[in-house]
Amino acid sequence: MAEIVRMPKMSDTMTEGVVSKWHKKVGDKIKTGELVADIETDKATMEFESYQEGTLLYIGVAEGKGAPVNSVLAILGKEGEDYKALLTNESATAAAPAVMPVSEPVKPAAIEAPVLAEKRIESKPVAQATTEDDGRTKASPLARKLASDKGINLSQVMGTGDGGRIVKRDIDWYKPSSLSSQSYMPVTKEAYQDIPVTQMRKTIAKRLAESKFTAPHFYLGLEVTMDAAMQARESINAVASSKISFNDLIVKASAAALKENPKVNSSWRGDVIRMNEHVHIGIAVAVEDGLLVPVIRFADSKTLSQIGAETKDLAKKAKEKKLQPADWEGNTFTISNLGMFGIDEFTAIINPPDACILAVGGIKQQPVVKNGAIVVGNILKLTLSCDHRVVDGATGAKFLQTLKFLLENPVVLLGASAI
Repeated sequence: MAEIVRMPKMSDTMTEGVVSKWHKKVGDKIKTGELVADIETDKATMEFESYQEGTLLYIGVAEGKGAPVNSVLAILGKEGEDYKALLTNESATAAAPAVMPVSEPVKPAAIEAPVLAEKRIESKPVAQATTEDDGRTKASPLARKLASDKGINLSQVMGTGDGGRIVKRDIDWYKPSSLSSQSYMPVTKEAYQDIPVTQMRKTIAKRLAESKFTAPHFYLGLEVTMDAAMQARESINAVASSKISFNDLIVKASAAALKENPKVNSSWRGDVIRMNEHVHIGIAVAVEDGLLVPVIRFADSKTLSQIGAETKDLAKKAKEKKLQPADWEGNTFTISNLGMFGIDEFTAIINPPDACILAVGGIKQQPVVKNGAIVVGNILKLTLSCDHRVVDGATGAKFLQTLKFLLENPVVLLGASAI
């Protein structure tokens, strides 16, 4: 008997899925557990394996198209079986007016997805595509595939990614021109392009508004002298098997500061404030379509080398859209670092369900007073965004003071077991 295969809910925040690729076509036989399609959620592209078996009779969502969770993805059955009655019944059910209960008002869904609101800093377009050492045009694998599918010559595309790298949006926005890459055509009339909104960007927009307009934000900032931390990092990297970054140091110090200031490691839960005893730190990672926040679990118990290796692995998986729900769920605190983009300081919107998020700028040399004399110091600016329902000003200030002390005195933070 023919059965409907429905669009699965592949994450707690997923409301719609986009079929990025079908691995089967109508008429193919499918076994239980066999890979059927790749489905793009609001956070990653995930493989969908069939829980049913039979012949693929009908495909309900074409490649590149989206559909709500629980809608008809496909129909499986016996070869040649009539499935049209199933579609008719499905259409009739969808057309029936929904009856809302009147006993209680409908409550908005809980905010669980990790989403931030920092402004992404994009590289300026270059005049022509940048090439690798081997002469190939610098482009992401996805951009290269899309260009091949559309018959676009990558050497004619301007890259807006890091170092002039061509990314997906460059292919989406590309329009062939008879002008040479060195020519410039002024725009003399109003013109625009409507870019389709991705599942990730839809979720960012929704969660961002929920966070900003639900949690009363306030902001605290201070400066940290990073001279000792820079020396400590240099010494560690001289002997360590894997190099650590300043961000790894900040994660380690933040985890220790959260243990000293547990109220910052909390969240608003309506009737209760949940004070977490464990420390799961989310690390904001910029990807082509938006922002993802993979989580370093039990960060306070991990060494710098472990934090560094795990951060690199999660960032790679995020950029390749290979993160799984276990990689992004459960954050208790979040760090967003834009220092590598040349940003001195900024404020960030809280990443639900956290009570706070730490915005990290770049290390900048500037004059400082030390022992009564003006000297050059390496200064890092930190800004803590707080949910005032959970964290008061004094509580947030104590956390920042603890974090500042640990970064300025890394010998306290870094015991033998911490490296």
